[in-house]
Amino acid sequence: MAAIEQLFLGVDAKWTKRSAGKVRLRIIGSAALMLQAPYERGTKDSDVLETDELTDETARELRRLAGVGTVLHKRHRMYVDIVPSGLPFLPQAPTCHDLVQLNARLDHLELEILDVVDVVVSKLKRFNANDRDDVAAMVELDLVPHGRLVRRFRDAVDYFSGDARAEDLPKYVGNFHQVERDLLVVQETDIELPNWV
Repeated sequence: MAAIEQLFLGVDAKWTKRSAGKVRLRIIGSAALMLQAPYERGTKDSDVLETDELTDETARELRRLAGVGTVLHKRHRMYVDIVPSGLPFLPQAPTCHDLVQLNARLDHLELEILDVVDVVVSKLKRFNANDRDDVAAMVELDLVPHGRLVRRFRDAVDYFSGDARAEDLPKYVGNFHQVERDLLVVQETDIELPNWV
């Protein structure tokens, strides 16, 4: 069983917050990749994306149980990190999947994971060495169809084009072209950006 699964089973076992139903959490980043693909790499955190369903009280409970320095963090060498919804480079409506088998074992939590292609798109913002390794692994596993990647990247560009975040888009396009050239081995796709960028 993957360490990330053990972490959330541990959180669920210690959960004390009462709610009408299961608390829904959206897992992004490399943790989402490890939960849906035959892929593992060392990571220090498991990113949970802030959503309308994630209340301040729930976020506090997650940090109390599995934040930095907690017993679960020390046991699993991984902690839960809450990521503001406006921070990741994603389309306005991210594609997510339910973790049916793991959710069946959870009493208090219900996990959904960001789709592989959307995770790849999100990694084009920072695109450090770990991000490049994650993307390369997903391409090698044949989980990143070029046409779908182009569509989701354009959706994210459209979403970011309307505000101050647009000034960083040329960098993301450069990272996207690097993935096309070096990993997918296809011709670079023309990506239209706002005139003022």
